[in-house]
Amino acid sequence: MYDFAPKGDTPKPELYGELVEAAQALIAGEPDPVANMSNLAALLWQYLPELNWSGFYRTIEGELVLGPFIGKPACIRIPFGQGVCGTAAQSGETQVVPDVHAFPGHIACDAASRSELVVPVLRDGKVIAVIDLDSPLPGRFDDEDAAGIERFATAVARSI
Repeated sequence: MYDFAPKGDTPKPELYGELVEAAQALIAGEPDPVANMSNLAALLWQYLPELNWSGFYRTIEGELVLGPFIGKPACIRIPFGQGVCGTAAQSGETQVVPDVHAFPGHIACDAASRSELVVPVLRDGKVIAVIDLDSPLPGRFDDEDAAGIERFATAVARSI
């Protein structure tokens, strides 16, 4: 049984350090990328408060394809360059969006989402996936969250 639980008052840098350690313990020795992404999406959901979607989009043949997630049903395919996820995949850069309604071309899968954080997962310099986190709160994500999820993405890149 896995019982990963953050303390409610943990400063973000420590919280993300614990999250990375938990992720590495959870996927250690498991070669199946879908199983790993599934557990990692659940771990993100468990660790990070105020989310309404947590998961992965995988890079397949030049577009993003829905991977394991927790939340309401989502868009299955997203072209590179479209929406927050497609922008992150095309640019290879993290996207912190305090108000999704102000993001040009935002793709709304859940009308309750107000802010979003999307972090590319890189392997050998190529975007192999993106981690997508949505929140019903405007301005939920900041630079500390971005840095923490970037660290997370680096730690799990070889296992997904």
